[in-house]
Amino acid sequence: MKPIQELFVSPDQSILDVLQIIDRGSMQIALVVDEERHLLGTVTDGDVRRGILRGIGLDSPVSMVMNREPRTARLDMDRDMILSVMQYLNLRQFPVLDEAGRVVRLDLLDDLLQRNSRDNWVVLMAGGLGSRLGEMTKDCPKPLLKIGMKPILEVILESFISNGFHRFYISVNYKADMIKDYFGDGSRWGIEIRYIHEGKRLGTAGALSLIPEILTQPIIVMNGDLLTKVNFRQLVDFHVEAKAKATMCVREYEFQIPYGVVQVENHRLRKIEEKPLQKFFVNGGIYVIDPEILQIIAKDTFFDMPTLFDEAIRREFNTAVFPIREYWIDIGRKDDFDRANGEFMENFG
Repeated sequence: MKPIQELFVSPDQSILDVLQIIDRGSMQIALVVDEERHLLGTVTDGDVRRGILRGIGLDSPVSMVMNREPRTARLDMDRDMILSVMQYLNLRQFPVLDEAGRVVRLDLLDDLLQRNSRDNWVVLMAGGLGSRLGEMTKDCPKPLLKIGMKPILEVILESFISNGFHRFYISVNYKADMIKDYFGDGSRWGIEIRYIHEGKRLGTAGALSLIPEILTQPIIVMNGDLLTKVNFRQLVDFHVEAKAKATMCVREYEFQIPYGVVQVENHRLRKIEEKPLQKFFVNGGIYVIDPEILQIIAKDTFFDMPTLFDEAIRREFNTAVFPIREYWIDIGRKDDFDRANGEFMENFG
């Protein structure tokens, strides 16, 4: 465990600087303190992502996104009591303070439970034809195309494993036997792999109706042609903290209109905005879904993920978005494949 002082940040440090501290550490938190170590607030990855959604830039002071009223433990509380409180309040980190409000230590739920693995099922969608890649997928399914020295799907799998996940479903259709022959039952990686066989194209959500498992925890669903450095533990934590039934990862996408945009009221010219920059959040192809939501999906029917979210919203289920700030690329075209290979060592080496 790193010294607690390495987690201390000042309220005027930039969000970007604090993110680097959070990402480097295993505790996934930074503690905002004054010069005498009095706790002013805490910052987690989720706090930053919620700030991004509010339009707060990464160069802003961390005080703009910190939790100013974090849950804390007293120094005289024993570990059993702390564990009980953390489980009841669904806390993963718990700053412990002395009588003067100074930070003494940080207790972690995983350490108290002495376990690091995640039992959530991960569903990787690997049944697509990869037709946009042309001849490259004529004899090889897209998930087995190599990025660096490994198939795309293996890189994805190992990213999840490094985050503590060990239970996987792979949804297969096109050249399913090649994928099954390569990954087998997962024992080569010390994990469990099962397969969902799509007899026909069912869409990203439709394939989930074929899961025979009685699910009790949220599942992660991810397209099998994405490469990303998203921390999947943080993603699930974000979903749970938001009390969401369905969470969609989103990316910020921007483009510049190459003309002057004219605002008109009736026949009058009101304003000309020269080449404005437009920003949107777009679907990132990674989702967390509670078992309750799966009941919406019709059996043996094409059902894509946007439709599932639309229906969840219509039924007034709590839905959330998780902004991706890490590396992300969708390998849909030859140019994307070449770019991913060129960037592989920098991001996954």
